[in-house]
Amino acid sequence: MKSGRINLILILIILFGAAIIGKLFFIQILHYEYWKALAQGQQKFFAQIQGERGEIFLQGKKEGNLYTLASNKNWELVYISPEEITAKGQDPTKTAKALGQVLNLDEELILEKIKKSDSLYALLKNKLTQEEIELLKKLNLSGIYLGSEILRYYPQETLASHVVGFLGGDNIGQYGVEGYYNGLLKGQEGFQEGEKGAQGYLVKMTSGSIKRGSDLILTLDYNIQFVAEKLLREAKENLDAESGQIIVGDPNSGKILALADFPNFNPNQYWKEENLEIFQNSVSQKLFEPGSVFKPITMAAALDKAAITPQTTYIDPGIIEIGGWPIYNYDQRVYPGKITMTEVLEKSINTGAVFAERQISHQTFLDYIEKFGFFEPTGIDLQGEVFSTNSNLKKGYEVNFATASFGQGIEMTPIQLFGAFSAISNGGKLVKPYMLENPDPNLDEIKGRQIISQKTAAQLTAMLVSVVENGFGKSAKIPGYYIAGKTGTAQIAFSALGIDKSGYSEKTIQTFAGFAPAFNPRFLILVKLDNPKTRTAEYSAVPIFRELAKYIIDYYQIPPDYQE
Repeated sequence: MKSGRINLILILIILFGAAIIGKLFFIQILHYEYWKALAQGQQKFFAQIQGERGEIFLQGKKEGNLYTLASNKNWELVYISPEEITAKGQDPTKTAKALGQVLNLDEELILEKIKKSDSLYALLKNKLTQEEIELLKKLNLSGIYLGSEILRYYPQETLASHVVGFLGGDNIGQYGVEGYYNGLLKGQEGFQEGEKGAQGYLVKMTSGSIKRGSDLILTLDYNIQFVAEKLLREAKENLDAESGQIIVGDPNSGKILALADFPNFNPNQYWKEENLEIFQNSVSQKLFEPGSVFKPITMAAALDKAAITPQTTYIDPGIIEIGGWPIYNYDQRVYPGKITMTEVLEKSINTGAVFAERQISHQTFLDYIEKFGFFEPTGIDLQGEVFSTNSNLKKGYEVNFATASFGQGIEMTPIQLFGAFSAISNGGKLVKPYMLENPDPNLDEIKGRQIISQKTAAQLTAMLVSVVENGFGKSAKIPGYYIAGKTGTAQIAFSALGIDKSGYSEKTIQTFAGFAPAFNPRFLILVKLDNPKTRTAEYSAVPIFRELAKYIIDYYQIPPDYQE
């Protein structure tokens, strides 16, 4: 009897074991794929992520010598698992207090993240210091995890900040090259895989297959950019200029070698800037009235139409009245005797510019302004370029054409003016300025379109050389080299200062545009200073041009035009 019971129990155990084995066979063998998928659905989750962003580089003098302008840096971070903190019986308030002290964060904000039951994990802080990492390890708290992530980093800090822009919190490039080439720089989207343990806690995070964005090499030369920014800082200190810009480029191709804008910012800490206007690149995003630096454009139109020659003369009346509006020369000067068109540029005579404009029709004058690109954007590869249609000038009032002839009542960006002077210096072709190295040489905008004849360009270049040799541009002269250039000192309209008042203030914008060697140019420089504490550009922008031009001549080892 006893042995029968034992046998029955053994039979039941065998049958029960067989049932279990059969069930396991059914689950693990026959329906393996189903139960595997179900488990993975419970344990794994996926998040969409962006591939690593491409880097941005500046160039040096030697080929292949690159300087990193924007890169990706691996930063340590700390995140929490709210569910694990509460499940392990930790006091959320004490945990938040401890973390707040270590990370220098608001305890209430940390506590709020801990109490969020709908969040698997929550980021507390990135870019941890080594000290913070060590202190977190000593806390030895459950649900606190250290990790790492790749974030944008700008090793040059403020250098070329307006060129590079920055990567916003939404991982979209803002301003400058980061904004313009965001599509090339950003990586291809992929998925990040997370896995939870049996108790529902976060175990690990792994990245799936993603594609890195393209690296960009800019045309900027690190050394020229550095010197240009240094000169602008000194202009702030020595001349008390409110702001300023310098553009350096190859006028034959449109290649930009330096683009400096002051004041600048640190893209690593862009969120600390209170005035968002500082992010705008004044070279391509802000308009100004250029003043007398525009006079060569007026001369170009009249020369190209054979309405004047460099030797054409006129008598300076000192004042011209148009519809009751008086037009004076600078400082109300009067120049006696016959004055040639070359002398008009040398002495920057307003009435002479009006005379030259009147030798052609107003429509012809407008046509040439359009040819020089002042009614359209240049197409430079920086985000957010602006331009003016100059609608007031197009209304056709006589006085507007008169003032526009010497650069008042007409507005443009510095990069537009740079492009116009490039055409004068390179034989009459308007080229597109560009920032990205290795553009397609077959593109028409790189080759440039002929807007004035080579003869006109040569005549005007000789006139601009005379400005430096004999006129207000004398302080730009470098022994052994022919320099061509023109000054401009423009009054700032009240409306441009946000003042509801007609007319012009006492504030000025002082500019000098020049190129060298004049008859075979290797570089063109535009210096623009906003309200420096000097009377004219002769004493502010011109000396800065000379110092930078001398540096570039030595840097490139450009042979002299003649021996002293």
